Amino acid sequence: MERSISLQMRDLRFRATTCGETMTEIGPDLSGDWDLDPAHTRIGFSAKHAMVTNVRGAFNDVSGSLHVDFDHPAESAAEIVLNVASVDTRNAQRDEHLRSADFFNAEKWPEIVFRSTLIEEVADNALVVSGDLTIRDITKPVTIPLEFTGAQTDAYGALRAGFEGTRRIDRREYGLEWNTALDTGGVLVSEKITLEFEISAVKRDTAAQAA
Repeated sequence: MERSISLQMRDLRFRATTCGETMTEIGPDLSGDWDLDPAHTRIGFSAKHAMVTNVRGAFNDVSGSLHVDFDHPAESAAEIVLNVASVDTRNAQRDEHLRSADFFNAEKWPEIVFRSTLIEEVADNALVVSGDLTIRDITKPVTIPLEFTGAQTDAYGALRAGFEGTRRIDRREYGLEWNTALDTGGVLVSEKITLEFEISAVKRDTAAQAA
């Protein structure tokens, strides 16, 4: 386990993928603490509506952190926290339903939390992050494949790293069981949901220097 993440993260120090190209020069040091940039991060989901169309949504209030430790790879960790009340599907009535006890019950369980337990290399610039996902006070293990999309210093001098990925889950495993049967067969809302991750993380010490 330690060798796997060590090789991957050390490799990222030398190579960063940008606009589909691989940089050959020595890249920035990615070790240390990182914070998610909520203004440039999207944690969302998609579900089938009436068995025919995809409805997408996201959580507008997102926070999270990443700790990268090359010397002690097992101590590398990630955490993401979503404010359930910030759910946004571009439809106010649907958003209120999602916040209700039929779905997330935002008043009783205001946060969705993911905490990693293991980060592994599976291919060049590809990671699998395993951890515990908690929704409605129900915690289940889940693995999330992520693509490392690059690391660059932004216009303000802060070092940024990007990650993207998706993961399909069964919402019923987290107590999200509400549904309505259709007259022609099937259900109104799909039981399988695709989680969508578009993450921009900022290295904490470079953000402080840029401020």
